[in-house]
Amino acid sequence: MSEELIEIRGLRKSFGRGDARLEVLKGIDLSVHRGEVMGVIGVSGAGKSTLVRCINRLEPWDEGTIRIGGEDMGALSEGALNRKRQKIGMIFQQFNLLNSCTVFDNIALPLRYLRKRPEEIRQRVQRLLEIVDLTQKAHAYPSQLSGGQKQRVAIARALANEPEILLSDEATSALDPQTTESILRLLRRLNRELGLTIIVITHEMDVIRDICDRVAVIEKGEIQEIGTTYDVFAAPRSAVAQRFVSSIIRDDGGARLRTQSIRSEPAGGVPVRLRIQGGETEDPLQRLMRCYGLRARVLYGDVELVDGRSVGCYVARLDGEAEQIQAALNDMPAMTRIETEARTDD
Repeated sequence: MSEELIEIRGLRKSFGRGDARLEVLKGIDLSVHRGEVMGVIGVSGAGKSTLVRCINRLEPWDEGTIRIGGEDMGALSEGALNRKRQKIGMIFQQFNLLNSCTVFDNIALPLRYLRKRPEEIRQRVQRLLEIVDLTQKAHAYPSQLSGGQKQRVAIARALANEPEILLSDEATSALDPQTTESILRLLRRLNRELGLTIIVITHEMDVIRDICDRVAVIEKGEIQEIGTTYDVFAAPRSAVAQRFVSSIIRDDGGARLRTQSIRSEPAGGVPVRLRIQGGETEDPLQRLMRCYGLRARVLYGDVELVDGRSVGCYVARLDGEAEQIQAALNDMPAMTRIETEARTDD
């Protein structure tokens, strides 16, 4: 079993006082394993950014404990906390770069704060520029960079003190899809090559799909479910997780069939919805045809690759003997008959 690097138990956090008091974290329990990429997803106001700011104690909390590497973050002295924070890097949506400083100087800031030797700073910054593929931009200013390049500078700066944890708070939300993809590839590479533990705060399910090992779904300050990314995609348990997954995998084939396809389809046959999960060693439609002697025609499909496995659904029309169709429906629990509106011809 993987070692738990971060342990959060019974975490509560409120803002305001008296009648204006608002509880934004309501007893959070969460563990993050060393070397994993952990996603925390929720809509705006769910409490996810407050949670990540509590992890490095940028925000104090009311109740509960946060332990990192076995150390109680709430019990650390100011000096001990500052030393602990040096091993926790953080990147933000808006990059937080100093516009008056070059790329080199932005990355060097944490090292100069710690009064590292100039030669050590030069060597470390040069290495970080190579890691984030910005060697040619060392003397450029933030105003001369694209959004993706700015975020790479922010990542390099967060890595300056060789942290063991990287907190990413909506770090790709201001980027276009192609740039987001490149930043996620970089973060995944850092996770694998450096053994970096990463916590990704996001409201985008495609970010979870592309980078995270596990995901915690948060709503109104409470964790609704935690699981591997594949399990949450394949079988979301909570209503909020189901909404997030449906934003990626559209399972509205029945509605499409009723409103768009039924009038153009030939009479006969049985429309079905078939859930696809990556444990299948054989395509389920091929199995229907091989085992039950049925003919299957796909009317709609949406299948995604999550952690190297397929998740999604087909809507298909099955043709064959009624007994064989019923046998297939009985034997394959992931398949259900779609009740369509009565067909009317003009």
